[in-house]
Amino acid sequence: MEEERDLVVFSDDDGDEFELEVIDYFDHEGEEYAVMVDAEPIDDDERLEVYIMKIVVNGDMEEFLPADDDKMEELSKIVEARFESGEWGLGCDCGCEECGEGCDCGCED
Repeated sequence: MEEERDLVVFSDDDGDEFELEVIDYFDHEGEEYAVMVDAEPIDDDERLEVYIMKIVVNGDMEEFLPADDDKMEELSKIVEARFESGEWGLGCDCGCEECGEGCDCGCED
């Protein structure tokens, strides 16, 4: 059974739509943030782009807004630590659940 993905559609300055996938949520200083990546698979030679968005709730709607510039360095450190823990499974495409800690697939080499 395939896991349900948490996708959000955005529009760029030209009005073109693109999707980002939420891979994690976290709270920091009383505010909620989402960690997002491109919803489309990337080529092996492309770098994974990670976005940190602040979540603002207006009634029943959630808005995803760019994180404040003055908090970005601190937020980036939090996201980097969570990424390095291997909990998101983005370290390689071996399919194992333990990349980064005891993985035998060789992705750490």
